[in-house]
Amino acid sequence: MNERVLIAGIGNVFLGDDGFGVETVRALAEHALPDGVEVVDFGVRGVHLAYQLLDGYDTLVLVDATARGGEPGTLYLIEADVGAGAAGAGAPPPVLDGHHMSPDAVLALLDTLCAGTGATPPRRTLVLGCEPAGIEEGIGLSAPVAAAVPEAVRTALDLIHGRTHNETDRPGRELRRTP
Repeated sequence: MNERVLIAGIGNVFLGDDGFGVETVRALAEHALPDGVEVVDFGVRGVHLAYQLLDGYDTLVLVDATARGGEPGTLYLIEADVGAGAAGAGAPPPVLDGHHMSPDAVLALLDTLCAGTGATPPRRTLVLGCEPAGIEEGIGLSAPVAAAVPEAVRTALDLIHGRTHNETDRPGRELRRTP
């Protein structure tokens, strides 16, 4: 793979399973990765993620707790539909607020930031998510979410190395679900 890829761990380690993204990228960083692939723990620093994306990446993979109603520990690989302005048609541009920069807010702000710098947003954005059991205050992942971390690392490695899982390249669609 010759493209630039950013794998961004998102989440708050002080809120239980919300730390899934942080834990997954920590484990992923222990693997040898090809040139052009960066794995970064952004935690709750959405503003840093927004500015990092201005460096120019072909693919962005957000790794985060993702509540979609499945069993705790279920992994999701979702193609994010961020084209044509993630904020939505006619929506006011998002406000840069360092205390409320969730991944969706970062993606909504990206077009605005890129327009001011001449940078281009990633061509493809994926969310590698895990169904949380709970996001209450406390440190540490629940058993089902902790058990999903190695499979999430394998999924990320497969993406990095171009291996697919019967993917459907349609934005907004779930590409893979592993209970």
